[in-house]
Amino acid sequence: MSRIGAYVALTKPRIIELLLITTVPTMVVAAGGVPSLWLMVATVVGGTLAAGGANAMNMYVDRDIDAVMERTRGRPLVTGAVTPRAAIVFAIGIEVFAFFWLWGFVNLLSALLAVAATAFYVFVYTLWLKRSSTSNIVIGGAAGAAPVLIGWAAVTGRLDLAPWVLFAMIFVWTPPHFWALAIKYKDDYAGVNVPMLPSVAGERVVAVRILLYTVVLCALSFILAPVADLGVIYLACASVLAVVYLGLTVELLRRSTTKTAMRLFSFSITYVTLLFSAMAVDALVFG
Repeated sequence: MSRIGAYVALTKPRIIELLLITTVPTMVVAAGGVPSLWLMVATVVGGTLAAGGANAMNMYVDRDIDAVMERTRGRPLVTGAVTPRAAIVFAIGIEVFAFFWLWGFVNLLSALLAVAATAFYVFVYTLWLKRSSTSNIVIGGAAGAAPVLIGWAAVTGRLDLAPWVLFAMIFVWTPPHFWALAIKYKDDYAGVNVPMLPSVAGERVVAVRILLYTVVLCALSFILAPVADLGVIYLACASVLAVVYLGLTVELLRRSTTKTAMRLFSFSITYVTLLFSAMAVDALVFG
């Protein structure tokens, strides 16, 4: 069981949970109701495996710095619970399986989007940008926004304007979400020469950047309503969440401490969870 747990840990299940939070509601909105249970299960399984493979590859590449950083010292490749060779074989294996699973049980577009997201995460973010540019999480966040495209394509077989607005929302949400966490671990990143914004820029610069991205995110959340034909339930929830989110970013601007940063980080997850839940409820009620 401990060996199984180590392989599960390679996939970063907490990150995958967040990806699935965006996938299923997107499918409900795309369908204007509840899609078939099998389609949702097949998409979630395929998406989980694809994301898990990408995360395992990320751990394989980053095992050197993971051994140094406080936040990552307990990862399987650092502790020796899984060997590097076993990890990369596992990662590639489940990635290949995910592609054929999605192609066979969902559709080819969803499978191609999943593979493209993995390639982007591994080659563009992990291997290129993470250790070389302060724009690492800004550009690399595109991979984490792909599940909304996969979910929409699973239902409709195409990509309309609405999924691209959803993609833009998660793309813009990712940097401030991660920067808030990185404020706490900025010394960790500095110690391994990873130029995450909080480790190379002043507190005010980071706080202002977070505020600007959050303003754009909230604007996109309102643009989504007419584009995806969402109604009053979604708009009411989006409005309340925007006020709270912006309030917390202003608080960070006024008092940039680890406590305020972690409060913002925690709420950023709540924001996505509640906003996408409101999307699904609205689509079910008015769809």
